[in-house]
Amino acid sequence: MTLYGLLAVAIAFLLDWLFMEPPTRVHPVVWFGKATAAADRGWSAPRETGVLIALGLPAIAAVAVGVLGQLALAVHPLIASILAGVVLFTTTSMRMLLETATEVTELTETNIETARVEIRALAGRDASSLSPGEVRSAVAESLSENLADGLVASLFAFALCAPVSLPLAAAAATWVKAVNTLDSMLGYRSKPVGWASARLDDIVMWIPSRLSAVLIAVGSGGVTVLSEARTWAHEPPSPNSGWPMATLSAVLDVRFEKPGVYALNSRASLPVAADVGEGVQIVRRASLLAYISTGVIAWF
Repeated sequence: MTLYGLLAVAIAFLLDWLFMEPPTRVHPVVWFGKATAAADRGWSAPRETGVLIALGLPAIAAVAVGVLGQLALAVHPLIASILAGVVLFTTTSMRMLLETATEVTELTETNIETARVEIRALAGRDASSLSPGEVRSAVAESLSENLADGLVASLFAFALCAPVSLPLAAAAATWVKAVNTLDSMLGYRSKPVGWASARLDDIVMWIPSRLSAVLIAVGSGGVTVLSEARTWAHEPPSPNSGWPMATLSAVLDVRFEKPGVYALNSRASLPVAADVGEGVQIVRRASLLAYISTGVIAWF
């Protein structure tokens, strides 16, 4: 079974490299997002309902994938491996992030107005008055944060479970992605129904965010930056996102700033285009390390 786990990781990597994302009309995460949107409304008991949503929707998605995986396994382990690889592909994303980051960074030098619009695909902040350096900061922050949310979290869950069962591994990756999706759609102070989703995501992302920081450090050629990054990691309101962001900030020796909220490595200057380009390469190497590590664990 272990070789089939490695094959599943390889399939996910190749699909991401070749296609970036499944078509929207057949993307399971888009379907899950629609289910989440239906739950995003006024409830008479929003906090209690939020708990049911946070626990129920990811569980339903994970069970559905696990059942499909067991059916595939009953046919042949190779079928289960292919299905697990496709599931892992749909729950992770890296090439699109890297390409979008590169495109927006280039726009900061040629068309800042368009860059302010396009940054919304990466960072959920008001960019209407951001300077080119602040837009580039948002791009680099998103690079590091989405390494954790968009790749390492699901790979970590898959790696934990793959040596036991491929259907379980696919279900675990699905569950983590569903938790992330709930948080991204409901986890705001303005939405009482999302408080449980936000807290659950904080717990789920505790290890992946710190693993991502380590991967960024290793991808940059050393781990000494982690001690410096630790100094700034608690500046952002999130208990987790500061770790990969602070590490990339330390590696590049630039300031990451969300105006009025936080400034990481405040003594440094905002990133120029070349800094973000280097960040893209570092995150690309970190993502490759994540895939390789997951494949090795799944193999053994």
